[in-house]
Amino acid sequence: MFQFISGSLRRRSSFIIKGLRGNPSKNLCSSSICDADTIFALSSGHGRCGVAVVRVSGPASGLALSRLAGRAHSRTVPRTAHLCNLVDPRSQELLDRGLVLWFPGPRSFTGEDSVEFHIHGGPAVISGVLQALGGLPGVRPAEAGEFTRRAFHAGKLGLTEVEGLGDLIHAETEAQRRQALRQMAGDLGQLYHEWSQRLIRVKGLPLRSIQHRSISYQCLNYCLAHIEAYIDFSEDELIEDGVLNQVDISVSELQKEVERHLQDGRRGERLRSGVQVVIAGKTNAGKSSLLNILCQRPVAIVSPVAGTTRDVVETHLDISGFPVLLSDTAGLRDSLDSVEREGVRRARERVEQADLTLAVLDATHLPTTHRGVPDFLSSHLRTLLPGGEDPEAAARRCLLVLNKSDLLTEEQAAEMQSALARARGLPPACLMSCQTGHGLDGFMEALLRQVKALCGDPLSGSPSLTQARHRAHLQQCVQSLGQYHHYRDLDLALAAEGVRLALTSLGRITGKVGAEEILDVIFRDFCIGK
Repeated sequence: MFQFISGSLRRRSSFIIKGLRGNPSKNLCSSSICDADTIFALSSGHGRCGVAVVRVSGPASGLALSRLAGRAHSRTVPRTAHLCNLVDPRSQELLDRGLVLWFPGPRSFTGEDSVEFHIHGGPAVISGVLQALGGLPGVRPAEAGEFTRRAFHAGKLGLTEVEGLGDLIHAETEAQRRQALRQMAGDLGQLYHEWSQRLIRVKGLPLRSIQHRSISYQCLNYCLAHIEAYIDFSEDELIEDGVLNQVDISVSELQKEVERHLQDGRRGERLRSGVQVVIAGKTNAGKSSLLNILCQRPVAIVSPVAGTTRDVVETHLDISGFPVLLSDTAGLRDSLDSVEREGVRRARERVEQADLTLAVLDATHLPTTHRGVPDFLSSHLRTLLPGGEDPEAAARRCLLVLNKSDLLTEEQAAEMQSALARARGLPPACLMSCQTGHGLDGFMEALLRQVKALCGDPLSGSPSLTQARHRAHLQQCVQSLGQYHHYRDLDLALAAEGVRLALTSLGRITGKVGAEEILDVIFRDFCIGK
């Protein structure tokens, strides 16, 4: 980022830019890139295993290599596995026989000198190696996410890539893994970086000779420099006419792109945290039976007594690679029982928060005249789904499950299927039986289609937003670009400040500007040793 701030801008809006003169091109807390401590941790899983990996990073890594493995790092071939006896530096007792790998900085994960000990995964072996490392001078146990944090400070990873790595560590389904790998590869960070560059730079703007002034020609390749140069030099006719019009076009186009990016239906965030699917309906419709079938185990009590389920029962599912948080709720009915009333209140609250509602009905309660089935279902959904919501939008977030089809005759079931096929304005409907399993395959296919539509394909199109933090900063970016348009003809200095604030918002996503608290939030969920 250029360091030039025009005199006119200082005169007209110094009260705004005070405290905003930091360099967005610097990573957060760059002063802490070099840490005097050397850190170590078990980087593989805990418990008994065939091989465990202990990672060390920092200036004393070479000391750890020589004291435990008896190898001088200067004579060790980098990034090559060496079989060594590992001994306790104090007692010279043999701890294990394993592999060591030496990674001299800056060509390491953290950018520092690093060494890895690949040892047998028994608890006693791991404990012995960790205690031996802890006894070395200047070496201490790592905190959660500290290795990755050092990699970020060293410029090995951008902030969005760090978040992608964290998501990859916590990924439980195939789709989550794909999305995390794409973000870790830098796709999302590259998109935001490109937007920042477009805000900074306006290509092809013809400038007259200004080299004799205190601002360099290179600075004027930046968007803010063009605006600020216009403020300072337009009266001297050193800036071509139409320069600001081209800035207007560039800012408008970028604002539209960011707005489109925000209108993604929260697909990336939903895929990251799981689709909220709620089973709802009246008592004894078969909600708990459906939950048990989906989980393939008896999660909830199934009883012919109405109102058995009184609280929300939650479980996590992997549906063809997509994460789902499935909730069974209390049957919706009026009750004098205070406990059941609370259960009904919680059930309605979950339906309001749900990404997808499985509306379960007893098929035997539908009208005998099948022409009345669509109206009956529409009326039922109005009592079940949140009030005030667009009916079409509500229908897209719902899947009708007509249970107990085994109690219908074949003729009744066929007529009902025909009535549902002809109905318009209703959510997808599945006629099935939790008792016999009839229609279950069709229901699962419909459920998967709905979940896929809510999450999208993590590998196609532009990368999706994955964090609420990203969304908040992008919304602020759009507001700041709106500030530019609002003040464009009123006060160009305030308009320029809108561009500056937009750049700051994008920089907070990628880690180019910000505060230490952002890092604390991101790294707190990392495991020790990563």
